[in-house]
Amino acid sequence: MLFLAVDTSGKQGSIAIAQCGPNNACEVIEVAALSGGTFSAELVPQIAALLERHNFSKADIGGFAVVSGPGSFTGLRIGLAVVKALADVLAKPIAAVSMLEAVASEAGSHGRVIAALDGGRNEVFLGDYEVSGSGVRLIRERMLTRSEWLGSASEAVILTPDLALAEAAQAKGLPVRKLDRPRSDSIARLGWKKIAAGEIVSAEALEANYIGRSEAELFVKSG
Repeated sequence: MLFLAVDTSGKQGSIAIAQCGPNNACEVIEVAALSGGTFSAELVPQIAALLERHNFSKADIGGFAVVSGPGSFTGLRIGLAVVKALADVLAKPIAAVSMLEAVASEAGSHGRVIAALDGGRNEVFLGDYEVSGSGVRLIRERMLTRSEWLGSASEAVILTPDLALAEAAQAKGLPVRKLDRPRSDSIARLGWKKIAAGEIVSAEALEANYIGRSEAELFVKSG
């Protein structure tokens, strides 16, 4: 099955196409970068160009994976809207993937881990996961202020792609690993596992997972 993965949750984004099949096998064909701030103008043309480069059309797509959060309110909305539209027209399944889950899946070892992402405004997105050979199991996701996070941190290893968070954890003597932010090829592999396990979201039911308050909610509150 040709599988399309989309990530517009951060300052930069990416899309990937992969051929996925039995036993969670997913061979990535290409990953294409998306420039932050231009997702709305760039995403659909980039998807079309990526498919054309490999002699595919949108009708060849058999399923979708998309980062549903946490992240930029505007960025998430753009990525989800495009995937919703394509999946609805093509009548294909969608897997919604948390970026925190993607970070946790990069642990490379078994046990409990804390995935951490910068949430802005001195806040941190946190995902508490149990990692095993069968995958990652969510315990909980939440948003805390940086001081709340550092004050409540456990002995679980902290995984983060954000240098400032890694340095803050190190300064507190907490176990932390800095890693690269997962790209859409990682999202494709996680998404395909979800679809194979029946964890499918319809286009109508697909929603963003902001964890904290959205930019719109904050604006209304402060208005």
